[in-house]
Amino acid sequence: MKLNKLHWLSALLFFALISGFIVHLVASSDAVPEKPLYSLASSVQNSLSSPKINEQQMTALTIKLAELQSHVLRLNALGDRLASEANIPDKEFNFQQLPPSGGPMLQAAQSSKMSLAALLLNISKLESQLSFEEKQLEMLESLTLGHHIENNSYLSGKPITKGWLSSYFGIRKDPFNGRPAMHKGIDFAGKEDANIVATASGVVTWSGERYGYGHLIEINHGKGLKTRYGHNKDLLVAVGDVVAKGQVIAHMGSTGRSTGPHVHYEILKNNKQVDPIKYVYRKAKK
Repeated sequence: MKLNKLHWLSALLFFALISGFIVHLVASSDAVPEKPLYSLASSVQNSLSSPKINEQQMTALTIKLAELQSHVLRLNALGDRLASEANIPDKEFNFQQLPPSGGPMLQAAQSSKMSLAALLLNISKLESQLSFEEKQLEMLESLTLGHHIENNSYLSGKPITKGWLSSYFGIRKDPFNGRPAMHKGIDFAGKEDANIVATASGVVTWSGERYGYGHLIEINHGKGLKTRYGHNKDLLVAVGDVVAKGQVIAHMGSTGRSTGPHVHYEILKNNKQVDPIKYVYRKAKK
């Protein structure tokens, strides 16, 4: 009887030791955090405790790296444009190469293993930083571009590429009735179909037939300044178009009240015609 009791006590002790060992293993194992650091797909979250990266996790990393690469390419393109507009030498500011670096080499401490969730969180932070830098560069580019637009809206030069000045601003003899009449612009004669160009950048506010002008184009350059180009044969821009300085906007003709191929060129300041001659011969801004 005593021998049977001893066997039972031995069996209970052995079971207790095995149970305690199992509890110890469970308590000492790495647990998956309740709230992962990065919001992932459920299939990826369920496998974070695994030391191996599965196919879905690799796809997520690949997508993130591709997004970062596209951000870097856009930043490089923006930087190149800004450096070019600012006339910075290529060797001094090259976005395609890493900046020079150096210094004594120090043994870095061995980094601890990083979970996939923490790695993706760091990538996300870097992506946000790149987006912020990209917006700053775009703002700087807009300011630089605005400076160039202001220079291009500066009225100067002739509205033709070939031809000659044939009539001035002021009182002249009317070519149709021979009586004195006020000529509120200047005329440039040339060959039919010759190019007519905008003398400054601006927005087209008229493109079509107008009494006395024939086929007319009117451009608003801001700051109360407008230009008119009359008697054209063909009109190449429409109302609402943004045109650049020197852009071909029409072809020379003799439509409307005209005796031959020429362009009637007017400049209006606060909706009143002024003598364009001083604008024609002044130098353009650089």
